[in-house]
Amino acid sequence: MTPQPATDPRDTETARTVETVFRMEFPRVIAGVTRIVRDVGIAEELAQDALVAALEQWPGDGVPDNPGAWLMATARNRAVDLVRRKETYARKLAEIGRDRSTAVAPPEEPAGPDDIDDDLLRLVFTACHPVLSAEARTALTLRLLGGLTTPEIARAFLVPEATVAQRIVRAKRTLATRNVAFEVPGGPDREARLGSVLDVIYLIFNEGYAATAGDDWLRPALCEDALRLARVLSGLMPKEPEVHGLAALLEFQASRAAARTGPDGGPVLLSDQDRTRWNRMLIARGVTALTLADATAAGAPGPYALQAAIAACHASAYRYEETDWPQIATLYALLAARAPSPVVELNRAVAVSMAEGPAAALPLVDALTEVPALREYHLLPSVRGDLLARLGRTEEARAEFERAASLTRNARERELLLRRAAGTGA
Repeated sequence: MTPQPATDPRDTETARTVETVFRMEFPRVIAGVTRIVRDVGIAEELAQDALVAALEQWPGDGVPDNPGAWLMATARNRAVDLVRRKETYARKLAEIGRDRSTAVAPPEEPAGPDDIDDDLLRLVFTACHPVLSAEARTALTLRLLGGLTTPEIARAFLVPEATVAQRIVRAKRTLATRNVAFEVPGGPDREARLGSVLDVIYLIFNEGYAATAGDDWLRPALCEDALRLARVLSGLMPKEPEVHGLAALLEFQASRAAARTGPDGGPVLLSDQDRTRWNRMLIARGVTALTLADATAAGAPGPYALQAAIAACHASAYRYEETDWPQIATLYALLAARAPSPVVELNRAVAVSMAEGPAAALPLVDALTEVPALREYHLLPSVRGDLLARLGRTEEARAEFERAASLTRNARERELLLRRAAGTGA
C-alpha cells in the first residue's frame, strides 16, 4: 500500500504527497468502489491501481487541485470498466451506467442516499461483521479504515506478517463467500453490529494505550488510528449515544498519553503523573462528546458512556488527591450492573479502595482470585499487591507483585512490577 520512494529525487516530494493523500483518502475510495463492485477485496485492488496511476501521472502532470477526488474518480472508473467486462454484471452495469459521468468527477460534498459518507459507514459495518473473528475484524479494520499496511499491523500487534496477511485474505474471502451485504443493518441487527464496531475500535486503542507485549509501553500510532476512527464514526452516526460515549472515552484517555511514560519510556502510575502534561484540548473534546452521549441517550447511559464519565472524573481533578473516588466507585457499580465482567469488578475494587480504604476492597479482590478468566491476568495480583502493601503486609505484597511480573508480556510493565516488589521487600 505504501508507495516506494521515487527514483528521481525531483519526484520525492510528489511521492510523499501521493502517500499522504492516499492514506487519508484510502477508506473513502474503498468505500465508494465497494458500492460498485460489492467486494472489499476487489475494491482494495482497484484503490491500489489508482495509487499506481497517481505515482505515474502526478510527477509529470502535477498534483491535482483535489487529489482525493482524482483518486476516487480513477478507482471508480476502473470499477465501472471491470463491471462492464463481466457479462454476469450486465444488469448492474445498466444501473450504474448513468452514473458514469459523476464517477469521473465526484462532487466534493456528495449528497443523497448514495453519498460517500454513507458508503464509509457501510464499510465500517462490513469490516466489523460478526461473521469474522475478532482478530480478523481488527486486522481488516486497520487495513481498510486505518490505511495501515500488513507489516505495520504485524508490528503493532507483535505477530508475524504472514499471520496478519492470512487473517486479511481470509476475512475478505469470508465476506465474499458468505455474500455479506455492503450495508448498514437496521433494527436489532444494527444495534448488535454497532457493538462489534465499537469493540474493535476500543480494542485497537487499548493495544496502543497499554501494549500487551513487547518492549514499548505505549504505541501512539494505534491510539491515533483508533481515535480517528471513533471521531469519523461519531460524525457518521450523530444520533447514537454509545458512539459519542466511545469517542469521549478515547479523547479522555488519549489526553493523558504524554504523562504516562517517563524519560526512559517506562510507565508512570496515575498517582505520579504530571497533570500539567495532560492535553486540555483533548479533555475539552471529551467533555463535548460526553455531553452529546448524554443528550442523545433515551435511557440509562451505556457502557462506553459510563466509562467516559469515569475518565471525566479523573480529567477534572487537577491533582491526584482531588479525585472524586466515591463518584468513580458509584459509576463502576453502575457499569458492573450494565456490563458485568470480572475486569470491571476489579476496577470497582480499586475505586472502593481509594474511597473507603484497602481493607474494604481486599475481600472484593480476593473473591476474584477464584474467577477462571482472571487466573492469568497480571493486573489481579498487581492490584492485590498494592492493597496488601497499603495494609502493611509487605511480604505478601512482594509475592503478588512478583507473580504479576511473571504474567505480563510487556517488558516495561514487568520492570515496574519488579521495582514495586523490591520496594516492598522486608
